[in-house]
Amino acid sequence: MFDPKASPKLIFEQNNPAPKTPSIDLPELDVPKAAIDSDLLADELLNLPEVGQLDVVRHYTALAKRNFSVDANFYPLGSCTMKFNPSINEAAAAIEGFIGVHPLQDDEDAQGVLKMLHETQTWLAEIAGLDNVSLQPAAGAH
Repeated sequence: MFDPKASPKLIFEQNNPAPKTPSIDLPELDVPKAAIDSDLLADELLNLPEVGQLDVVRHYTALAKRNFSVDANFYPLGSCTMKFNPSINEAAAAIEGFIGVHPLQDDEDAQGVLKMLHETQTWLAEIAGLDNVSLQPAAGAH
């Protein structure tokens, strides 16, 4: 549960000009330098915090743990639909071509998704030796 008293400091509040974690020495550049158009360069330096790599990882890991996740939290409502929702499904749903699709979108605007669904049905039916399969979610999973 979110506890505002336990809120971690913002990454900008953790600024440390001399990070405690060791820096990484990169190898010498082995490709030619490329010129960058001056109109693509920032007019001023970004105000980024100076934070060690380990501190950055710890900071964002702590923030991620504050998000609700069916992998790490109890979810009492809709448990029949929440039994097995692996994280890979979330990753697949976040693919650029799917993330903006809406269930009520016009068919003409969703041809790529409809093609993928049709091909998936065809492959699953062939693999299972069935005439047809449904991709309709079971129970209340829709």
